[in-house]
Amino acid sequence: MVLTDELLLDYKRCRRRAFLEIYGDICEQEQPQDFLLKLQQESLAHKQAVLEITPHQQANYPFGNWEAGAKATWKLMQQGTERISQGVLLTKTVEGLTLVSFPDLLVKQPGKSIFGDWFYVSTTIKLGKRPKPEYKIVAAFCTQLLAVVQGVWPTSAGLILRRQNPHAVNLDIWIPVMQKLVAECIETLQQQQEPEVFISRQKCGLCQWYNSCHAIAKSQKHLSLLPGVTPRRYQELQSLGLTTVESIANAQVTTLESVLSQKIAADLVEQAQSTAQNRAILRHNYYPTLKNFQGSNSSWEVRETTSSGEHLPPKTSQPYINPLPTASVELYFDIEAEPSLKLDYLLGVLVVDRRTGTEKFYPLLAEKPAKEESIWQQFLDLVWLYPDAPIFHFANYEVETIKRLAKLYQTSSQLIKPLLPRFVDIHQQVVSTVALPVESYSLKNLARWLGFEWRDENITGSQCVCLYSRWLATGNRSVLEIIERYNEDDCRATYLLKQWLADFYQKTLV
Repeated sequence: MVLTDELLLDYKRCRRRAFLEIYGDICEQEQPQDFLLKLQQESLAHKQAVLEITPHQQANYPFGNWEAGAKATWKLMQQGTERISQGVLLTKTVEGLTLVSFPDLLVKQPGKSIFGDWFYVSTTIKLGKRPKPEYKIVAAFCTQLLAVVQGVWPTSAGLILRRQNPHAVNLDIWIPVMQKLVAECIETLQQQQEPEVFISRQKCGLCQWYNSCHAIAKSQKHLSLLPGVTPRRYQELQSLGLTTVESIANAQVTTLESVLSQKIAADLVEQAQSTAQNRAILRHNYYPTLKNFQGSNSSWEVRETTSSGEHLPPKTSQPYINPLPTASVELYFDIEAEPSLKLDYLLGVLVVDRRTGTEKFYPLLAEKPAKEESIWQQFLDLVWLYPDAPIFHFANYEVETIKRLAKLYQTSSQLIKPLLPRFVDIHQQVVSTVALPVESYSLKNLARWLGFEWRDENITGSQCVCLYSRWLATGNRSVLEIIERYNEDDCRATYLLKQWLADFYQKTLV
């Protein structure tokens, strides 16, 4: 069996993925997404940019021939080459395992080794912004193999990240962590026991095995599909014998409080009830007094019901988030960005005018990166045409971007300070107030639960990043049209979600 640093990285992120890379049916593996390919290209370009400013000698060998690569690297180390790039470190254990690492850079240091009065330390080059634990584990793995090859432990290991600032890896901490992970990985792969499926919203999105794993999770009604169930909480729920959505839905909150906080326990029970009953449920800790956008008050009485439908005594409480405003003109706002360029290239605004019964979408698009300031000014001009209109958006990126653009282009505080209170985060409103029978609280999941469909069903926000890069490279205007449609649909999905939420409040709060 061969264990590479890439396979170890896969195992650190997802045990099942590492297993599938070795034993999975390749027919179930999807083609890599465009966004993943873009990230890989950017990662390669980042490594090349770092190496261009660092004198080095590359280990040359036929592609994929790791034995030849290890020999070429050994020869350069034996010669005392100051810096070696794209090397291969390969060792074999007494158990017959082959361990392989691909150090981005080996740097010569004074000291003793089997080569003479010098030894090498490794530097790992990654595109990330911060020194993640998995990066440090890969660096530690490389260090251990390097110790075997040169006969002495390196005194240090380094990371170079996106901003090209070096980070030292504390080997005293990360070598033991790495060794434990390696032992677990080898045991899992040698036993050929397929790890349990677990769908993680953050980690699974770009994985080529996602559709296969998701289908299995759906067939099993796996708890990882329930929002709020993290790997750690999953283990805690299992310790209580709560292994199905129905068992959590029927559980007392106090039962879960033995392993979870009161709020998380209550939220999970309500989420399970919503999923099991396929209906929306008002969260236990939300008893708002709704106000309209101009500030006049409307009184509501909140009435809870038991599982049998019996009404409980009314409760009152102060709201902890802003209520939903309603106005004669409402704006719905969504942004498309290109993170690698630090560019927000499309500021989309849907203007809903209840006075005239009209809806008009404004795609404020920077066809070139230098036009970002221009569309920023167009945005300000548009939103101040309707000074009393609330600006609805989904998640906090839009507000953070407004602050960034205002600072970048030195916008007057007289325009920005009164603008910021007009923003209403529909995502925050939903997750704070309502449990819904969805797998995640993304805009796509929520809007599709309401029956909304995007006109280009296979396009995602990450794909729009790739499409904009394609536009800059080719000038193909049909690419921009796809991005604009996607952005408009995001705005309209936010509008639909806001309307549904307002109606739900009306029906639920009496």
